Amino acid sequence: MNNINSLPLVIGLGELLWDCFEDERRPGGAPANVAFQANQLGCRGTVVTRVGQDELGNELLEFLKQQGLSVDHVQVDESFPTGTVTVQYSDANDPQYTIHEQVAWDHLEFNEDLSALMQQSQAVCFGTLAQREPASREAIHQCLAATTENCLVVYDVNLRQDYYERSWMERSLAAAKMVKLNQDEVDKLSEIMELSIDSPRQFADQIQKDYQLDAVCITRGAEGCLIYSDGQEYDIPGSPVEVVDAVGAGDAFTAALISRRLLGWDWQQAALFANRVGGLVASQAGAMPVLKQEFEQLSQEIQNS
Repeated sequence: MNNINSLPLVIGLGELLWDCFEDERRPGGAPANVAFQANQLGCRGTVVTRVGQDELGNELLEFLKQQGLSVDHVQVDESFPTGTVTVQYSDANDPQYTIHEQVAWDHLEFNEDLSALMQQSQAVCFGTLAQREPASREAIHQCLAATTENCLVVYDVNLRQDYYERSWMERSLAAAKMVKLNQDEVDKLSEIMELSIDSPRQFADQIQKDYQLDAVCITRGAEGCLIYSDGQEYDIPGSPVEVVDAVGAGDAFTAALISRRLLGWDWQQAALFANRVGGLVASQAGAMPVLKQEFEQLSQEIQNS
Protein backbone atom coordinates (compact mmCIF):
# COMPACT_ATOMS: atom_id res chain seq x y z
CA MET A 1 0.00 0.00 0.00
CA ASN A 2 1.38 3.42 -0.99
CA ASN A 3 2.33 5.97 1.64
CA ILE A 4 0.01 8.89 0.85
CA ASN A 5 2.93 11.34 0.88
CA SER A 6 4.66 9.33 -1.86
CA LEU A 7 1.73 9.76 -4.26
CA PRO A 8 1.89 12.49 -6.94
CA LEU A 9 0.49 15.76 -5.55
CA VAL A 10 -2.22 17.15 -7.87
CA ILE A 11 -3.64 20.56 -6.94
CA GLY A 12 -7.01 21.91 -8.02
CA LEU A 13 -6.56 25.69 -7.82
CA GLY A 14 -9.64 27.91 -7.88
CA GLU A 15 -13.32 27.55 -7.08
CA LEU A 16 -15.04 25.20 -4.62
CA LEU A 17 -18.79 25.66 -4.40
CA TRP A 18 -22.22 24.12 -4.16
CA ASP A 19 -23.98 23.16 -7.41
CA CYS A 20 -27.60 23.89 -6.55
CA PHE A 21 -30.12 21.82 -8.53
CA GLU A 22 -33.88 22.06 -8.39
CA ASP A 23 -34.20 19.39 -5.71
CA GLU A 24 -30.77 19.25 -4.01
CA ARG A 25 -27.25 20.68 -3.83
CA ARG A 26 -23.97 18.89 -4.48
CA PRO A 27 -20.29 19.85 -4.07
CA GLY A 28 -18.65 21.19 -7.21
CA GLY A 29 -16.31 23.70 -8.83
CA ALA A 30 -14.07 22.59 -11.70
CA PRO A 31 -10.64 22.69 -9.96
CA ALA A 32 -12.12 21.04 -6.86
CA ASN A 33 -13.67 18.35 -9.06
CA VAL A 34 -10.25 17.70 -10.64
CA ALA A 35 -8.59 17.36 -7.22
CA PHE A 36 -11.37 15.08 -5.96
CA GLN A 37 -11.12 12.79 -8.97
CA ALA A 38 -7.30 12.82 -8.93
CA ASN A 39 -7.56 11.57 -5.36
CA GLN A 40 -9.69 8.64 -6.55
CA LEU A 41 -7.29 8.00 -9.43
CA GLY A 42 -4.21 7.19 -7.38
CA CYS A 43 -2.84 10.67 -6.72
CA ARG A 44 -2.90 12.98 -3.69
CA GLY A 45 -5.59 15.44 -4.75
CA THR A 46 -5.55 18.74 -2.88
CA VAL A 47 -7.93 21.69 -3.21
CA VAL A 48 -6.58 25.24 -2.94
CA THR A 49 -9.56 27.55 -2.56
CA ARG A 50 -11.53 29.70 -0.13
CA VAL A 51 -14.93 29.16 1.51
CA GLY A 52 -17.06 31.33 3.74
CA GLN A 53 -17.21 31.12 7.52
CA ASP A 54 -20.71 29.72 7.27
CA GLU A 55 -22.73 26.52 7.32
CA LEU A 56 -22.27 25.87 3.59
CA GLY A 57 -18.50 26.26 3.97
CA ASN A 58 -18.41 23.92 6.96
CA GLU A 59 -20.36 21.29 5.01
CA LEU A 60 -17.91 21.49 2.09
CA LEU A 61 -14.93 21.08 4.42
CA GLU A 62 -16.59 18.10 6.07
CA PHE A 63 -17.36 16.53 2.70
CA LEU A 64 -13.74 16.83 1.55
CA LYS A 65 -12.49 15.32 4.81
CA GLN A 66 -14.93 12.42 4.51
CA GLN A 67 -13.57 11.72 1.02
CA GLY A 68 -9.99 11.65 2.28
CA LEU A 69 -8.90 15.04 0.91
CA SER A 70 -6.84 17.47 2.95
CA VAL A 71 -8.53 20.76 3.86
CA ASP A 72 -5.29 22.32 5.11
CA HIS A 73 -5.16 24.67 2.13
CA VAL A 74 -8.80 25.73 2.06
CA GLN A 75 -8.91 29.28 3.37
CA VAL A 76 -11.89 30.51 5.41
CA ASP A 77 -13.22 34.01 4.70
CA GLU A 78 -14.96 36.01 7.44
CA SER A 79 -16.54 38.53 5.06
CA PHE A 80 -17.70 36.68 1.92
CA PRO A 81 -20.02 33.65 1.71
CA THR A 82 -19.30 30.20 0.32
CA GLY A 83 -19.79 30.03 -3.45
CA THR A 84 -22.98 28.68 -5.02
CA VAL A 85 -24.09 27.96 -8.58
CA THR A 86 -27.63 27.41 -9.77
CA VAL A 87 -27.73 24.55 -12.32
CA GLN A 88 -30.65 24.19 -14.73
CA TYR A 89 -31.27 21.75 -17.56
CA SER A 90 -33.01 21.94 -20.88
CA ASP A 91 -30.87 18.94 -21.94
CA ALA A 92 -28.94 16.45 -19.74
CA ASN A 93 -25.87 16.96 -21.93
CA ASP A 94 -25.93 20.75 -21.65
CA PRO A 95 -26.34 22.10 -18.10
CA GLN A 96 -26.84 25.86 -17.75
CA TYR A 97 -25.08 27.63 -14.87
CA THR A 98 -25.83 30.82 -12.94
CA ILE A 99 -22.67 31.56 -10.96
CA HIS A 100 -23.24 33.90 -8.03
CA GLU A 101 -20.77 36.75 -7.48
CA GLN A 102 -18.69 38.16 -4.62
CA VAL A 103 -18.13 34.87 -2.86
CA ALA A 104 -15.19 33.56 -0.83
CA TRP A 105 -13.21 32.00 -3.69
CA ASP A 106 -13.14 35.38 -5.43
CA HIS A 107 -10.83 36.50 -2.61
CA LEU A 108 -8.20 33.75 -2.48
CA GLU A 109 -4.94 35.01 -0.93
CA PHE A 110 -1.41 33.89 -1.77
CA ASN A 111 0.81 33.21 1.25
CA GLU A 112 3.94 31.32 2.33
CA ASP A 113 1.91 28.18 3.00
CA LEU A 114 0.67 28.10 -0.61
CA SER A 115 4.13 28.91 -1.94
CA ALA A 116 5.56 25.87 -0.13
CA LEU A 117 2.70 23.65 -1.34
CA MET A 118 3.13 24.70 -4.96
CA GLN A 119 6.82 23.87 -4.87
CA GLN A 120 5.91 20.30 -3.84
CA SER A 121 3.25 19.75 -6.53
CA GLN A 122 3.62 17.43 -9.52
CA ALA A 123 0.56 18.95 -11.27
CA VAL A 124 -1.67 22.00 -10.90
CA CYS A 125 -4.98 22.49 -12.70
CA PHE A 126 -6.58 25.93 -12.89
CA GLY A 127 -9.24 27.62 -14.99
CA THR A 128 -10.63 30.97 -16.09
CA LEU A 129 -13.66 31.45 -13.83
CA ALA A 130 -11.73 31.89 -10.56
CA GLN A 131 -9.81 34.75 -12.21
CA ARG A 132 -12.89 36.98 -12.51
CA GLU A 133 -11.80 39.15 -9.54
CA PRO A 134 -8.36 40.80 -9.44
CA ALA A 135 -7.56 39.41 -5.96
CA SER A 136 -8.05 35.77 -6.88
CA ARG A 137 -6.51 36.26 -10.33
CA GLU A 138 -3.26 37.56 -8.83
CA ALA A 139 -3.23 34.85 -6.14
CA ILE A 140 -3.65 32.12 -8.78
CA HIS A 141 -0.77 33.43 -10.89
CA GLN A 142 1.45 33.82 -7.83
CA CYS A 143 0.71 30.16 -7.07
CA LEU A 144 1.60 29.12 -10.64
CA ALA A 145 4.83 31.13 -10.51
CA ALA A 146 5.81 29.22 -7.37
CA THR A 147 5.68 25.79 -9.06
CA THR A 148 8.85 24.02 -10.15
CA GLU A 149 9.96 23.63 -13.75
CA ASN A 150 8.88 19.96 -13.77
CA CYS A 151 5.33 20.64 -12.56
CA LEU A 152 2.58 19.82 -15.09
CA VAL A 153 0.56 23.06 -15.16
CA VAL A 154 -2.79 22.49 -16.86
CA TYR A 155 -5.06 25.33 -17.96
CA ASP A 156 -8.60 23.99 -18.21
CA VAL A 157 -10.18 26.92 -20.06
CA ASN A 158 -13.72 26.21 -18.82
CA LEU A 159 -15.48 29.41 -19.97
CA ARG A 160 -18.60 30.26 -17.98
CA GLN A 161 -21.13 33.05 -18.64
CA ASP A 162 -19.11 36.18 -19.48
CA TYR A 163 -16.38 35.64 -16.89
CA TYR A 164 -13.40 35.84 -19.23
CA GLU A 165 -11.17 38.38 -20.96
CA ARG A 166 -8.51 37.99 -23.61
CA SER A 167 -5.73 39.21 -21.31
CA TRP A 168 -6.62 36.63 -18.63
CA MET A 169 -6.58 33.81 -21.16
CA GLU A 170 -3.30 34.90 -22.75
CA ARG A 171 -1.65 35.11 -19.35
CA SER A 172 -3.03 31.68 -18.42
CA LEU A 173 -1.85 30.04 -21.65
CA ALA A 174 1.62 31.52 -21.08
CA ALA A 175 1.70 30.01 -17.57
CA ALA A 176 0.59 26.52 -18.69
CA LYS A 177 2.27 23.47 -20.18
CA MET A 178 -1.01 21.88 -21.30
CA VAL A 179 -4.35 23.41 -22.22
CA LYS A 180 -7.64 21.53 -22.25
CA LEU A 181 -10.79 22.93 -23.83
CA ASN A 182 -13.90 21.80 -25.72
CA GLN A 183 -14.85 22.57 -29.30
CA ASP A 184 -17.08 25.51 -28.32
CA GLU A 185 -14.15 26.99 -26.40
CA VAL A 186 -11.85 26.48 -29.39
CA ASP A 187 -14.27 28.58 -31.44
CA LYS A 188 -14.59 31.22 -28.73
CA LEU A 189 -10.84 31.48 -28.13
CA SER A 190 -10.19 31.71 -31.86
CA GLU A 191 -12.68 34.57 -32.11
CA ILE A 192 -11.40 36.46 -29.06
CA MET A 193 -7.74 36.07 -30.02
CA GLU A 194 -8.44 36.80 -33.68
CA LEU A 195 -6.92 33.54 -34.89
CA SER A 196 -7.57 32.63 -38.50
CA ILE A 197 -7.97 28.84 -38.35
CA ASP A 198 -9.76 26.18 -40.38
CA SER A 199 -9.23 23.06 -38.28
CA PRO A 200 -8.50 21.85 -34.73
CA ARG A 201 -5.00 20.93 -35.89
CA GLN A 202 -4.34 24.46 -37.11
CA PHE A 203 -5.67 25.90 -33.83
CA ALA A 204 -3.46 23.58 -31.76
CA ASP A 205 -0.38 24.31 -33.85
CA GLN A 206 -0.93 28.06 -33.54
CA ILE A 207 -1.38 28.26 -29.77
CA GLN A 208 1.43 25.76 -29.15
CA LYS A 209 3.71 28.01 -31.18
CA ASP A 210 2.46 31.23 -29.56
CA TYR A 211 2.57 30.03 -25.94
CA GLN A 212 5.18 27.23 -25.95
CA LEU A 213 2.63 24.63 -24.84
CA ASP A 214 3.64 20.98 -24.61
CA ALA A 215 0.13 19.71 -25.37
CA VAL A 216 -3.34 20.80 -26.47
CA CYS A 217 -6.36 18.65 -25.65
CA ILE A 218 -9.74 19.27 -27.32
CA THR A 219 -12.69 17.33 -25.89
CA ARG A 220 -15.67 16.46 -28.08
CA GLY A 221 -18.15 14.85 -25.67
CA ALA A 222 -19.45 11.54 -27.00
CA GLU A 223 -17.05 11.80 -29.98
CA GLY A 224 -13.97 11.50 -27.74
CA CYS A 225 -10.99 13.84 -27.83
CA LEU A 226 -8.10 15.17 -29.89
CA ILE A 227 -4.63 15.60 -28.43
CA TYR A 228 -1.74 17.43 -30.06
CA SER A 229 1.76 17.02 -28.67
CA ASP A 230 5.29 16.83 -30.12
CA GLY A 231 3.93 17.31 -33.64
CA GLN A 232 1.61 14.31 -33.30
CA GLU A 233 -2.18 14.17 -33.44
CA TYR A 234 -4.06 11.60 -31.35
CA ASP A 235 -7.71 11.14 -32.32
CA ILE A 236 -9.35 9.09 -29.55
CA PRO A 237 -12.97 7.99 -30.14
CA GLY A 238 -15.53 8.21 -27.36
CA SER A 239 -17.44 5.35 -25.77
CA PRO A 240 -21.24 5.57 -25.68
CA VAL A 241 -22.79 6.03 -22.22
CA GLU A 242 -26.24 6.87 -20.96
CA VAL A 243 -25.80 10.39 -19.61
CA VAL A 244 -27.44 11.11 -16.26
CA ASP A 245 -25.86 14.55 -16.07
CA ALA A 246 -22.72 16.01 -17.63
CA VAL A 247 -21.70 18.15 -14.63
CA GLY A 248 -18.10 17.35 -13.75
CA ALA A 249 -17.49 14.86 -16.58
CA GLY A 250 -14.94 17.13 -18.25
CA ASP A 251 -13.16 17.66 -14.93
CA ALA A 252 -12.96 13.89 -14.40
CA PHE A 253 -11.47 13.59 -17.90
CA THR A 254 -8.84 16.19 -16.97
CA ALA A 255 -7.98 14.46 -13.69
CA ALA A 256 -7.63 11.11 -15.45
CA LEU A 257 -5.40 12.53 -18.17
CA ILE A 258 -3.18 14.25 -15.58
CA SER A 259 -2.95 11.18 -13.34
CA ARG A 260 -1.97 8.81 -16.15
CA ARG A 261 0.58 11.19 -17.64
CA LEU A 262 2.18 11.51 -14.19
CA LEU A 263 2.29 7.71 -14.05
CA GLY A 264 4.15 7.63 -17.37
CA TRP A 265 1.37 6.47 -19.70
CA ASP A 266 1.62 7.48 -23.36
CA TRP A 267 -0.90 9.93 -24.81
CA GLN A 268 -2.95 7.25 -26.58
CA GLN A 269 -3.56 5.15 -23.47
CA ALA A 270 -3.93 8.13 -21.15
CA ALA A 271 -6.53 9.77 -23.40
CA LEU A 272 -8.45 6.52 -23.89
CA PHE A 273 -8.58 6.11 -20.11
CA ALA A 274 -9.62 9.76 -19.62
CA ASN A 275 -12.49 9.38 -22.12
CA ARG A 276 -13.78 6.35 -20.24
CA VAL A 277 -13.47 8.06 -16.85
CA GLY A 278 -15.36 11.11 -18.12
CA GLY A 279 -18.09 8.82 -19.46
CA LEU A 280 -18.37 7.00 -16.14
CA VAL A 281 -18.87 10.28 -14.28
CA ALA A 282 -21.45 11.47 -16.84
CA SER A 283 -23.41 8.26 -16.16
CA GLN A 284 -23.72 9.23 -12.47
CA ALA A 285 -25.46 12.08 -10.67
CA GLY A 286 -23.30 15.02 -9.60
CA ALA A 287 -19.74 16.13 -10.22
CA MET A 288 -18.11 14.05 -7.46
CA PRO A 289 -19.46 10.48 -7.52
CA VAL A 290 -17.42 7.91 -5.59
CA LEU A 291 -16.02 5.56 -8.26
CA LYS A 292 -12.57 4.58 -7.01
CA GLN A 293 -13.05 0.84 -7.56
CA GLU A 294 -14.50 1.35 -11.03
CA PHE A 295 -11.54 3.57 -11.97
CA GLU A 296 -9.05 0.96 -10.74
CA GLN A 297 -10.75 -1.77 -12.77
CA LEU A 298 -10.79 0.45 -15.85
CA SER A 299 -7.11 1.30 -15.42
CA GLN A 300 -6.19 -2.39 -15.30
CA GLU A 301 -8.38 -3.13 -18.31
CA ILE A 302 -6.72 -0.47 -20.48
CA GLN A 303 -3.19 -1.40 -19.34
CA ASN A 304 -3.88 -5.03 -20.24
CA SER A 305 -5.50 -4.33 -23.61
